[in-house]
Amino acid sequence: MKRTQRLLLSLFSGVLLSLAWLGFPGWILFIAFLPLFAVDKYFVDRKEEYRSVSFWGHAFLTVFTWNILTTWWILHATAVGAAMAIITNSFLMSLVLWLAHVARRRFRSNLGYICLTVFWISFEYFHFHWDIEWPWLQLGNGFANDVKIIQWYEFTGTFGGTLWVLLLNVLIFKLLVQLQERSAKREKIVSLVSIAVAVVLPVLLSVIIYSNYTEQNNPKQVTIVQPNVDPYSEEYDMRAEIQKKENFLKLAASVSDNNTDFIVGPETVFENPGYWNEGNLQTNGFVRDMKNFMNNYPRAELLFGVSSFKIYNSKAEATLTARTSSDGMTYDRFNTAIFLDRNGNEQVYHKSKLVVGVEKMPFMKYLGFIRDIVINIGGTTGSLGRQKEASNFVSADGTRVAPVICYESVFGEYVSDYVKKGAELIFIITNDGWWKNTPGYKQHMSFARLRAVETRRSIARSANTGISCFINQRGEVSQPTPWWQEAAISGTVNTNKELTFYVKHGDYIARVALFTSVLLVLLLVVKRFR
Repeated sequence: MKRTQRLLLSLFSGVLLSLAWLGFPGWILFIAFLPLFAVDKYFVDRKEEYRSVSFWGHAFLTVFTWNILTTWWILHATAVGAAMAIITNSFLMSLVLWLAHVARRRFRSNLGYICLTVFWISFEYFHFHWDIEWPWLQLGNGFANDVKIIQWYEFTGTFGGTLWVLLLNVLIFKLLVQLQERSAKREKIVSLVSIAVAVVLPVLLSVIIYSNYTEQNNPKQVTIVQPNVDPYSEEYDMRAEIQKKENFLKLAASVSDNNTDFIVGPETVFENPGYWNEGNLQTNGFVRDMKNFMNNYPRAELLFGVSSFKIYNSKAEATLTARTSSDGMTYDRFNTAIFLDRNGNEQVYHKSKLVVGVEKMPFMKYLGFIRDIVINIGGTTGSLGRQKEASNFVSADGTRVAPVICYESVFGEYVSDYVKKGAELIFIITNDGWWKNTPGYKQHMSFARLRAVETRRSIARSANTGISCFINQRGEVSQPTPWWQEAAISGTVNTNKELTFYVKHGDYIARVALFTSVLLVLLLVVKRFR
């Protein structure tokens, strides 16, 4: 195999991996690694001739292509940030593939591919939990627009999808090798049957679940507001904020009625944190006007996003992210969801999963001295404060709703924490305007469908510039709003109190893979020194 052929095969794998994020069917992922596997086999078969690092460059080309084709839209916020995100993620992915290649050189074929599977799943799990979280390209996310075939995510979460993709790539590649090498007929039949079972059984199970799943009839009528404020050009003075409030209430009134239970607005409806001191929300003029508006609708309760701040009485109470003003005031800024209930109470939730480089400086404990060097994308910036865990809002009638803010909707296990704590509905509030008209906002919306299946919770999604929509407990989207247009929609969603297997047990597949990876790495080290 010539070098040019190897590079083309590596590039082709990257393109195939990208397609599921660009609107193509997720099943393409079942063959996406095959070209790269051919390159891997070439170097394994010639391990006396080539060092393992020879494969690393090809692996990097594959994942770099995948990253740049699917997440190039980050450059709308910052070209430097996009380059850093794409190159860093590609480097980490290529290291995982290289380590699996080393295992293939050391172990027999089957154990080598087991290493690939558990190493990759462990890497994805790591990307959910370290301080530079970026699980956007988790393989299981590739089925976000194919919910009819992944209803079993209620048992496995998206890591079940990752395992499915890797298993089928390995099985199909083994069959192709057997055909090329003219292996025994029995071996080829076993491989063919294994592939058929691995494809048909999950799909059949999913279709059965999909056809038989019925939501309990516990309706709540929800109004979703899409104000369509351009995050790049909006103003933040009092006049501009008042205009945003009036426009928001006008849109909400256009579709609300006496049966409306909830009115949901997007992330950071109000951007200027100076007007949102959490210590005096009861006397806040915006809150007062919102409550007066609610008096027109006897059942309605209101959820919306703001940029807020909280003052600490002393520096001893302050967090690592706290700031000190010129007059000595110590305070934190937050990306906040506010809930106004029928009893006149204000409830507050602070976004926990913050966007790296936009809302937080990673490794703040060690890099606090550069915490204000972050990307300005037209909203609240700087290293924000956050709360440590998910918490729900409780309505006047006792209904618990999960306020999921923007990036948090990508984290399956985190969203399941709301449900463990009693959430019966999920409200996702986001501002995707900074991505502009790119695949980014479509990908983000599609991930919400996965959360609906995993938790079997109905979702109302309010996005500042779109796509706002309702998602039922089977992951089906209704009333999607147009991109970059003012809109307001009203619909009925059903509450649910039942807990899925995934909600109860979380990312158990990843934890098993992580434990297995540690054992296999230790075995690799032992073999190296022996």
